[in-house]
Amino acid sequence: MSEKPKYKRVILKLSGEALGGERKIGLDMETVTEICKSIKKCHDAGVQIGVVVGGGNFWRGRTSENMDKVRTDQIGMLATAMNALAVGDTLESLGCEVRVQTAIIMSQIAEPYIRQKALRHFEKGRIVIFGCGTGNPFFTTDSAAALRAAELDADIMLKATMVDGVFDKDPNKFEDAVKYETLRHKDILVNGLRVMDGTAAAMCFDNNTPLIVFNLDNPDNIYLAVMGEKIGTTVIM
Repeated sequence: MSEKPKYKRVILKLSGEALGGERKIGLDMETVTEICKSIKKCHDAGVQIGVVVGGGNFWRGRTSENMDKVRTDQIGMLATAMNALAVGDTLESLGCEVRVQTAIIMSQIAEPYIRQKALRHFEKGRIVIFGCGTGNPFFTTDSAAALRAAELDADIMLKATMVDGVFDKDPNKFEDAVKYETLRHKDILVNGLRVMDGTAAAMCFDNNTPLIVFNLDNPDNIYLAVMGEKIGTTVIM
């Protein structure tokens, strides 16, 4: 492994389910702590890191079919804010300097997302946690991560998920699913591969944002990814 990180600035997308541990519900603080230890290792190595968190451990909008879609997405944004605060607090307990920014104004508990402020935090050696997605309904937190990566000139977007990369079909359903080591953004769009939603995939393509998709079963994969180790699936232009 290289002694120096491969990437200077990264945006890490953490799924809400990952923060829930084995049950994938609520917050499993032991799991959250292990994830944050890996994030701290990246920070200690000199990486500027921003974290976009999902909210699926508290709320899944697709399971609320009888509710208004805008309302369900708004509830989901609030769920991500809870996760952002939990991750931020855990990182602070590990000795990191952290700022939580939300795309919905809630000034009593977090900063509003302002690009220049986020960049300044990076320059000052702070980890920035982004909550509330894009602040708009109909956009996933994957889209929020792709947007923040483009806005903040990240070298790469890291998508920590529940499977070890990108496969030609669902590995949880098909034993013969084949994992891709490397993909191109256009392959995702043309073949409809289930990496992220179409908006997020198109945003990465349009902004030439490289992507690594990997399994968070081993939290240290976050550190391995920023150090340039070959894990998961790498998506490039």
